[in-house]
Amino acid sequence: MGIQLFVPTFRVDECLEEIRECLEKGWTGLGYKTVEIEEKWKEYTGLPHAHFLNSATVGLSLALKILKLEEGWQDDAEVITTPLTFVSTNHAILYEGLQPVFADVDQYLCLDPIDVEKKITSRTKAVLFVGIGGNTGQYNKIVELCRKYNLKLILDAAHMAGTRQNGVVPGAEADVVVYSFQAVKNLPTADSGMICFKEQRHDEICRKLTWLGINKDTYARSNDKGAYKWKYDVEYVGYKYHGNSIMAAIGLVQLKYLDQDNAYRRQLASWYDSAFDGHHDYIKPIAVAPGCESSRHLYVIEVNNRDNLLLALNECEIYPGVHYRDNTDYRMYAYAKGTCPNSHRLSERILSLPMHLRMTKKDVDYVAEKVIQYAGRG
Repeated sequence: MGIQLFVPTFRVDECLEEIRECLEKGWTGLGYKTVEIEEKWKEYTGLPHAHFLNSATVGLSLALKILKLEEGWQDDAEVITTPLTFVSTNHAILYEGLQPVFADVDQYLCLDPIDVEKKITSRTKAVLFVGIGGNTGQYNKIVELCRKYNLKLILDAAHMAGTRQNGVVPGAEADVVVYSFQAVKNLPTADSGMICFKEQRHDEICRKLTWLGINKDTYARSNDKGAYKWKYDVEYVGYKYHGNSIMAAIGLVQLKYLDQDNAYRRQLASWYDSAFDGHHDYIKPIAVAPGCESSRHLYVIEVNNRDNLLLALNECEIYPGVHYRDNTDYRMYAYAKGTCPNSHRLSERILSLPMHLRMTKKDVDYVAEKVIQYAGRG
């Protein structure tokens, strides 16, 4: 199989035991384990609210939908975002009829606060910050900008499960934080996510919207007493976006090992760093921001001959990836082409090296050796 970019690791027996509990109780949907993982996630992160979802993508959509609804934003409202991300980040803005405005990225591949400030207009309502690879970048400066201009802050923490900044999980400063527990993330399930609003009223609306707008979910109704427990109202045109207890059961096991797993990822990154030391003239690892203890979902390098290097590594049965293609290269975002030159330049030069818990130092050494061998010096 060679050395793959991502290979998730599950504690299979423990996961099956948690799932067995759901099956024996006959409760596999919303409630029971989903309630438990929400409580555990709040305890782990220190965030005041957490709602378990079927994906992070719907979390980003809900974050923008609820802020738009509550703040009375019009359809010409602008959200400043990054072009260097998975398309779901920016699709979520379009889902809600809002306008993505792209700001450039910095040396950490995160939003550059200098360019963000330049892109703020009278229509700007929010900033969507992506902690790419688990990096916090210049997040604190983005927080300051949002306070200065009275903008909402959405933290796309899809890669940030377990990231800390100066010892604290970032996000308390944001209006909403969205995490991904998708199949290859640091806390993998089959697919799920978590949305963490700062305000209780936003969390309450979110819970209704994820259950078709119904104001009392099946788990709450099952615990009611009396003849009218079947009665509920439908307050919104909602969606079927909530998570289920099978995914939550897997997530509960994975959460127990998250910090331990991330520590090993940082060890892998350290081995890569050591291997590339002395080769920075043509292999430049993307730096982690000062004070950031990254989840290390990704290990990204910048090279001169990315596409040729990728092909050469494939020949050696090493399968890296690219995170990400500059979104302004896609036709729907082409209106912004040329507005983020650093992002476009880096998008042609970055490569994500294999990074997962089944890798050994020998694997890292082999990957690094081949990168050094085939990376272009020109």
